[in-house]
Amino acid sequence: MLRRLVLMLALVLAPLAGGAALAHQQKIAISTVSVNPRTGMIEIVHQVPVHDAEHALRQQGVRLPDIVGSAKSREDFARYVTTRFMLEVNGVAVTPAYVGSEISGGSLMVYQEAPGPDGEASVRVNSQILTDVWARQENRVNLGRGADVTTFIFTGGEPPREGVLTR
Repeated sequence: MLRRLVLMLALVLAPLAGGAALAHQQKIAISTVSVNPRTGMIEIVHQVPVHDAEHALRQQGVRLPDIVGSAKSREDFARYVTTRFMLEVNGVAVTPAYVGSEISGGSLMVYQEAPGPDGEASVRVNSQILTDVWARQENRVNLGRGADVTTFIFTGGEPPREGVLTR
């Protein structure tokens, strides 16, 4: 009887445990690139699940990364993110300045900015964040704001994509 009860409990709880395990490695990063109409600056926001960020730091040799509790771990990962995202504006490579990072929910948010175009601009983007850690990593880049958004999806080794960014 007890064995049967334990088996039933295990069968009921198994799907919950599987979902929790999957939640730890989402293997998706989302970046948003838009022009702030007030400042005219290109603003870039990268959103990466905290667990994925910590796993990437371990892959880079950081012994006990703690994105939530350690500003150093956050900064280490933010530096990594800035090297894995490419931006060109009107055919010119742009190196966005690092603005900062913060934890929001279960994600690490990394902020960058660059001088914006005077009007409409042709931009090329490529997000290879975490593609060196997981072959199945998928990165989404949302270009624009409001109802005028173009979304690109990148996996490891894919070439940059081109779109239009307006003020």
